[in-house]
Amino acid sequence: MKALMFGWEFPPHILGGLGTASYGLTKGMHENGNIDITFVIPKPFGDEEKSFANIIGANCVPVAWRDVQWDYVENRIGKVMNPQTYYEMRDHIYADFNYMRTNDLGCIEFSGRYPDNLVEEINNYSIVAGVIARTVPCDVIHSHDWLTYPAGIHAKQVTGKPLVIHVHATDFDRSRGNVNPTVFSIEKDGMNYADHIITVSELTRRTVIEKYGINPDKVTTVHNAVEPLPEEYRTIVKTPRKEKIVTFLGRITMQKGPEYFVEAAAKVLKKKHNVRFVMAGGGDMMEKMIRLAAKRDIADRFHFAGFLRGKQVYDLLKQSDVYIMPSVSEPFGISPLEAMQMGTPSIISKQSGCAEILENVIKVDYWDIDAIADAIYSIITYPAMYNRLHTEGLAEIDTIQWKKAGAKVIDIYKRYINPNNY
Repeated sequence: MKALMFGWEFPPHILGGLGTASYGLTKGMHENGNIDITFVIPKPFGDEEKSFANIIGANCVPVAWRDVQWDYVENRIGKVMNPQTYYEMRDHIYADFNYMRTNDLGCIEFSGRYPDNLVEEINNYSIVAGVIARTVPCDVIHSHDWLTYPAGIHAKQVTGKPLVIHVHATDFDRSRGNVNPTVFSIEKDGMNYADHIITVSELTRRTVIEKYGINPDKVTTVHNAVEPLPEEYRTIVKTPRKEKIVTFLGRITMQKGPEYFVEAAAKVLKKKHNVRFVMAGGGDMMEKMIRLAAKRDIADRFHFAGFLRGKQVYDLLKQSDVYIMPSVSEPFGISPLEAMQMGTPSIISKQSGCAEILENVIKVDYWDIDAIADAIYSIITYPAMYNRLHTEGLAEIDTIQWKKAGAKVIDIYKRYINPNNY
């Protein structure tokens, strides 16, 4: 079975949970065997793991003919892609795109991020998808999140192969209901063209059905999972200290509910002073949160750690006594699972997809600041509660595996590749 996947992020270069989930699912599918995955991203950097997927960079795909020698191509893109793939795709350019801004290889440049001209990059990505779909054999096409739906639609139109789209979030989650009509239109088109839709939670599945008018039979939930910890993370030691650490780690945006974390911190600090609160991440609400912490007169106990990567994330989680995810609308939320891997008790909002599968956490309404504060206070005050969540959380997280999620996705593929068997 050959799958052609379109994504926007891939570790180690990630800006959020999308890349982490795409990586985990792809690797989990590979572990089930008998599947060949080509994973397309806008801009690879060359250090992506390639043991379980063939990585193709959209910025290395020619859309305009250039008479270039092998040595030159190898020097330009050899670190990220086999030059032979470039020449194979050059033979499948399907239109004259010389009017577009292309480089010396006839390729479109991509930022590999979320630039101001994001919609333009999404459109360019779909153009590139036409060349890739004409070159790379596949049995099924899989598009991760709204940014890649137009690419998946184009690939389906070229190949006639079934399209599965993966809804990691909708604009209803990101905007608290103040939906961007352009994004909504792209999402709706993807859902209409898809043969099947995978959502990361029942919460998201209900949004797809109710807000986008999709037939429930067309939508299946496959919950996310978590990667086993590498040895270097398992050996991180928690430093003994008198003060407790309570952590928020994620994008500092309205979707993630950072203001509820700050308000709960202020309530806890009125009762208990040997606590430090850490907000790690970046986002458009950071300055507002800095001002709110100052307004609540807790700035001396509140720390903004900035955006963390790799081992830094797990080191902070290990040092923390409590992890909090007070998201207003969270399609899934992998970070509490990562916290549990480090043995850190977690408090999560009931409005998160991972609340559907996690048992050994404390679940609260995101807006209930008193409940959040009470939960924090209980965990950092009563060792029995901390120890129970620590021990049982570690045992639970071992059962939540990407390989199981991958098997479910492969089964969905088979329904459309071999429909007569179902």
